[in-house]
Amino acid sequence: MMEAYEARDFAKHPLMFYYEVTRACDLVCRHCRASAQSCARPDELSPEESCALLRDVARFERRPTVVLTGGDPLKRKDLYDLIRYARSLDLEVALTPSATPLATESALQQAKDAGVRRLGISLDGADASTHDSFRGWKGSFRRTVDMLAIAERIGLSVQVNTSLTARNFTQLDAMAELLSRSHISMWSVFFLVPVGRGMSETRIAPVEYEQAFARLWHHSQVQPYAIKTTEAHHYRRWVLQHGGDSIARGISKAGGRASTVPTQGRRISAVGVRDGNGIMFVGHNGEIYPAGFLPVKCGRFPEDSVVETYQSHPDFQALRDPDRFGGKCGACEYRRVCGGSRSRAFGVSGDMLGEEPDCVYQPMSLRNEALRCG
Repeated sequence: MMEAYEARDFAKHPLMFYYEVTRACDLVCRHCRASAQSCARPDELSPEESCALLRDVARFERRPTVVLTGGDPLKRKDLYDLIRYARSLDLEVALTPSATPLATESALQQAKDAGVRRLGISLDGADASTHDSFRGWKGSFRRTVDMLAIAERIGLSVQVNTSLTARNFTQLDAMAELLSRSHISMWSVFFLVPVGRGMSETRIAPVEYEQAFARLWHHSQVQPYAIKTTEAHHYRRWVLQHGGDSIARGISKAGGRASTVPTQGRRISAVGVRDGNGIMFVGHNGEIYPAGFLPVKCGRFPEDSVVETYQSHPDFQALRDPDRFGGKCGACEYRRVCGGSRSRAFGVSGDMLGEEPDCVYQPMSLRNEALRCG
């Protein structure tokens, strides 16, 4: 297990660096942030520019894990060369291939041989009809199941990514049980952000987040894999409220210092990680963002260095300061542990520092003020 990150580390270097190597993809997923298309965009970074980007990433004092994503990274012809080059720079590499006929055992074996340590594989339903309708291709569910079996066979660690929306909210338990039959390392449940094609999908209601958190917490105690949420940072608040002592012990009384959110001794995520704070994203054309779901452009590589942008750009600095958050997020006693989804705040209100729109919790200071005024 790598040395734990503390909140102060995120001012200097991200934990996760996402590089969208291409927008090309053969799926038409309902939630797609990138509105991916079948062919690569003409402004995609060249092989030489992509290698220069990886060299820049390697300049961080603590090198982040590099996630090669898309689109479908398997549609990038020089993918395996990029993986090998990243590894030569001592960068850990993960890959998020789409569940299409391109994801063969040979392709995934080549990715492993080149240096990939973990796959991110998407599962968005407990049955074929739900998953395939979400992914826009009949047969995607079967391909996903096959990919899980291939990964186990060739010895690749897997994180399963699930986009939670109104269409599959009632299948959380069924998906958790389905995944228990696969040898995965982690289940990451992504709560929809209205961006790209995701603007046409229906988010679950704020009260349903609380219900989802209860089920995820239950499964975190009984399933053989770790569980984390993505763009639902208030899960940390929910767990603390419901006796998550192991998490509470990882958070200093000063608010959000320390390290990890453990479940049964496994590392799930660094406390306080959110858009622009431990996270960085570079698009297919070199555009730099605080996260893939937060379309606030902060620069463009190679004109701008990702290291200097992450450390010094005013938007990144603002996102790392919970005291600048607006609405109830700014008043919330959990703001350093949680901080809300900055991407969802932007997607709903246009203000990346605004309050999390899908959180039912009323901060204690606001409740006390209401009592005084009442």
